[in-house]
Amino acid sequence: MKAVILCGGQGTRIREASEVLPKPLLPIGGKPIVWHIMKTYAAFGVKDFVLCLGYKGWLIKEFFLNYRAMTSDLTVHLGRDASVDIHGGNGVEDWRVTLAETGEATQTGGRVAAIRRYVEGDELFALTYGDGVADIDIDALVALHRQHGRVATVTAVRPPSRFGEMQIDGSSVREFNEKPQATGGFISGGFFILDAKRIWDYLSDDPKCVFEAEPLRRLVADGQLQAYEHTGFWQPMDTAREFTLLNDLWAKGQAPWKPRSDR
Repeated sequence: MKAVILCGGQGTRIREASEVLPKPLLPIGGKPIVWHIMKTYAAFGVKDFVLCLGYKGWLIKEFFLNYRAMTSDLTVHLGRDASVDIHGGNGVEDWRVTLAETGEATQTGGRVAAIRRYVEGDELFALTYGDGVADIDIDALVALHRQHGRVATVTAVRPPSRFGEMQIDGSSVREFNEKPQATGGFISGGFFILDAKRIWDYLSDDPKCVFEAEPLRRLVADGQLQAYEHTGFWQPMDTAREFTLLNDLWAKGQAPWKPRSDR
């Protein structure tokens, strides 16, 4: 199964950083957030990726083209017969990464339609955004999708709270939780599983097609969208505050999205 990651947005709400880098390249602990998302999939055996590029997509290409050099020791021979020796390198990421130009201003639905040729021969493919991490069980998500047989499955999450939550008895505080997941309704957390043969009936090649608008509404109307409830950790990186939060969790060794095999 391939994982398609939407990496084309401009990240306008985190502009201070995204003016230099596209949001999927913003680092958590020295590695781009898209790398962390890919590590989540790879922990469940999904190692074939299609990245939908747009805003400053060449920088994402440069990262992966130079990945081995950036994670290895180098000996650089200068002079007329210049050359570079790469010593060892990180061989853990045995990934296949397709870097697809899907248009700088293309909307999410148009980006997915643009990479159809890379996935339509498959049974299923995963789809998510390049700016959010979670401790999601990909195996359980896929198993649910296979069980219900609908066209699409979306991961439903509770949004993280910005404030501490208190339980009060009279005027006494009985319990205090620092910024827990909200206890209200669910929202879309990305991490979709899509039928690689039937989803195209709901998508348009129009660059203005927004996946979260008409395509998802039509799926709902046709009874073809299933929810996978994820009550664990989920955190987008839409603002500078969230960028700092994710880096603080990583620095403290408290990153719930980090695969168990890497802890």
